Amino acid sequence: MTIAEVGKKFEISTDTLRYYERIGLIPNVKRNENGIRNYSEEDCNWIGFIKCMRNAGVQVEALVEYVALFQKGESTHSARKQILVEQQIKLAQKLADIKSTLKRLNNKIENYDKLLVPAQKKLKNNNNKNIFQ
Repeated sequence: MTIAEVGKKFEISTDTLRYYERIGLIPNVKRNENGIRNYSEEDCNWIGFIKCMRNAGVQVEALVEYVALFQKGESTHSARKQILVEQQIKLAQKLADIKSTLKRLNNKIENYDKLLVPAQKKLKNNNNKNIFQ
C-alpha cells in the first residue's frame, strides 16, 4: 500500500506516518524501485497498534521504546511486557479519572434546571429591585 492509501485507511496524515517512521514507530518500511514507500500488512499492523495506543493517550516515547525492544527479539520479552503493564496502570487511572469527571458532569446536568436556573432568577430579581423603595 502507498502512504496515501495507508493514511486514508487509518485516518492518519501522511506527515504523521513519515514522522512515525522517522522516530522508529513503524520499523523497516520497504520502498519500491522508485523509492516510494510500500507498506506491508505487518507495517499496517504496527500502525493499527500505534493508533490504538495513541488514541488511548499512550506517550510516543513509551511506544518508541516498545518497538525498539521488539526489534531486539525474544530477550526483551519481560521489558516489553513491563512497558505494557505500566501503560495499563496509567490508562486504568485515566479511566477512573474520566469516570469520576463524567459522574460529576452528569450530576451537574441533572441538577442544572432544578438549582441553577431558580438561583439565577432570584439573583436577577434581587438586582432589579429599586434600592430606594
